[in-house]
Amino acid sequence: MNKIKDRITLGIVSGLIGTIVKTASDELFLRQKASKRSFRVTAAGVWVNTKRQASTPYGQILGAIMDLGLGMVGAVAQVYILSKTGKNNLFAKGSLFGMTFGSTITAMLSGFGSNKVKPKDAKSNLTYIFSSGIFGLVTTYAAALLGDDSLWDAPPANNYLPPTKPTTAEKTSQVPIPSNEPSNSHEWSIMQTD
Repeated sequence: MNKIKDRITLGIVSGLIGTIVKTASDELFLRQKASKRSFRVTAAGVWVNTKRQASTPYGQILGAIMDLGLGMVGAVAQVYILSKTGKNNLFAKGSLFGMTFGSTITAMLSGFGSNKVKPKDAKSNLTYIFSSGIFGLVTTYAAALLGDDSLWDAPPANNYLPPTKPTTAEKTSQVPIPSNEPSNSHEWSIMQTD
């Protein structure tokens, strides 16, 4: 399987997967009466005037698109975080990301004065945070599984010694690297690829 080499594309794909799972868990909470309204209805409430409009099929589609877009943006940020911090402790990183991102989005949506469908009860908001935690886990694991190894290459330990092993990107192209021979004439050599 070809893995994704672009961080933004990886964020979009993993955000799509995470949002689908989050929507499924949100729907499950709604059907079990643990939540009073779905997250997509709450998201649609920012753009429409009444609860009735937010609950229509068009309102639901609007809310789902908004939720998907926010999920993809958050997933892109998570991919960049993972590329800086590595793929270890994915459960902790995914949970923290999901709950923090979900709490922030829920607070923003509820904070808009124009939002007529924001949930006021603790139970609904708690299910939103739980679904967001699931979103964070799924998004993080999807990014780790679908991302190419070159995205997770460690940075060089210092800038003084030439690298002994080329990075994944250097293996596929000719990249100038400093020559190992000491000289005063700042000569560069081109690394040959296999």
